[in-house]
Amino acid sequence: MSIYKKLIKIQTQVSGLGKDKKAFGYDYVTGTKILSFIKPIMDAEGIILKQEIISIDNERQDYKSKNGEKSEILTKVMMKFTWVDVETGDKDENYFGANGQNGWDKGVGSALTYAERYFLLKYFHIATDEDDIDQPKPLPIDGIKLLNGCTTLKELQDAYTSLSKSDINKEVTELKDKLKLTLK
Repeated sequence: MSIYKKLIKIQTQVSGLGKDKKAFGYDYVTGTKILSFIKPIMDAEGIILKQEIISIDNERQDYKSKNGEKSEILTKVMMKFTWVDVETGDKDENYFGANGQNGWDKGVGSALTYAERYFLLKYFHIATDEDDIDQPKPLPIDGIKLLNGCTTLKELQDAYTSLSKSDINKEVTELKDKLKLTLK
């Protein structure tokens, strides 16, 4: 299977995410939430995302706030995100730029976090502007493969609950029954 067929599986399974955090008057989807939906699928498909910093530009920002003078760092990063299929070595390289402004010790981290979060949202066309859009879509991938890719009980529970009723075939039901017996 080509890397693009594997990547489209992620895109078809995560169509939208509700915003889960608010800061500085803005609501947004956290990187943690995005990865909680995407990473189990990446693991099941044998896809990793390599992140490289191409350039960093830091610029001091001095301004007046209601608490007086303030100084922060504006960090501009250019990154290369490379999807790698660990089975075939196939790659898909993408360049993405982002900015982050924060205290002197956090400017770079803010830019890197912003870049990763928005790269994933934009690459997979994940909507974030609808209410209650975290409902999983039916999975076009084999349920057993998804469940077998889990390494913790939490991952297994999340993977199982993400399966639609039509995806839960006899083998998945048997695996669930075995899991219940094992946990007793």
